Amino acid sequence: MSNPNPSLVIRAGRLMCPATGIDGPGAVTVAGDRIAAVHLDGTGAPPSGRRELEFPHGILLPGLIDLHAHPGLGDSKHDVDPDRYLLARGTTTAMSQGDAGAANWPLYRDTVIGAARLRIKLAMHLALPGESAPHPSHSKLDDLDADACARAVREGGDHIWGIAVTTNFLGTGDLDPREILARGIAAAEAVGCPIIYGSRYHDDWPLDDQLRRLRPGDMVTYCFHDGPDRIVRDGRVLDCVHEARARGVLFDTGHGMNSFVYDIAEAAIADGFPPDAISTDIQRRHVGASPPHDLPLVMSKLRAAGMSEADIWPRVTEEPARILGMAGEIGSLAPGACADLAVLDWAPSPVPLADCKGVTRSGGRWHARLVVRGGAVVEATAT
Repeated sequence: MSNPNPSLVIRAGRLMCPATGIDGPGAVTVAGDRIAAVHLDGTGAPPSGRRELEFPHGILLPGLIDLHAHPGLGDSKHDVDPDRYLLARGTTTAMSQGDAGAANWPLYRDTVIGAARLRIKLAMHLALPGESAPHPSHSKLDDLDADACARAVREGGDHIWGIAVTTNFLGTGDLDPREILARGIAAAEAVGCPIIYGSRYHDDWPLDDQLRRLRPGDMVTYCFHDGPDRIVRDGRVLDCVHEARARGVLFDTGHGMNSFVYDIAEAAIADGFPPDAISTDIQRRHVGASPPHDLPLVMSKLRAAGMSEADIWPRVTEEPARILGMAGEIGSLAPGACADLAVLDWAPSPVPLADCKGVTRSGGRWHARLVVRGGAVVEATAT
């Protein structure tokens, strides 16, 4: 695909695209909402366009993809403004982890998905009101209606990725967590979709039994928490966790307020177990945090925990695009893909990077310099 007069040319000191293998200085040209061409330096005449932007020290990537976030406009107890706190910080596609359920997803579709510039997919909450009820979301059995959830997923079509199920003891009251998960899986099997699963965080239900109930394509989030059902013991990833991954179960970071601990992340990474996807679980309590809680910051923390850049890049671009079923459309710099782009800068950080326990690691951090969503430039906000 080529265009002699592209609308936008972005030059960067490094183009990085795991999906296509591109890695080097060059430029991406944009025509309309599509990537028109990718030009590596030294391979021909430099491209020109009606608008040209240069970032000689920046890394130009496909737009970042956050598979666990809470984009919204005030109806969910956790949500944050999607364009201000996600899109402007480098994320061009995000998945809402259960901000709406069968009773209110049409409102979420119309007022959030339909209104935001950020591309949003929904993991439908198993509970009818999603995260809008004043009580803990999985604590009322009558709310956990598998049939209604399945119907809503069918109605939602392409807006819906799957179903959000959490058995965390803080959110389930006196309900049996096994029944909660069983209802979530029943709803998912009725429509042939995956679940994103938050584990028990308690010693009353062993992790191996939880994982045994998950299916290929289901995704465990909060994978680096340090609760009783953590994935690491004595510095090694548990056999049941390796076995789950071998069966096709996915593992997602889901940093959040309580679910990223350096000791766990470092041990897992050293044991050859990086996450399948890197995500923020950004929520209302993160607003005003310093440094800002965003996907580039979580990527930086994983780098500080020992994850290589080569392992980080695909887990915020190519891999989450594949998990969403959107490979080729997003997560790639290939000509013809949607022109969702992010330019990141790396800078030393005077503030140590803290995990959810307040433990710190030194190191720099990435932040967004430029965001392009569907060919349109978005003003980046790194602070």
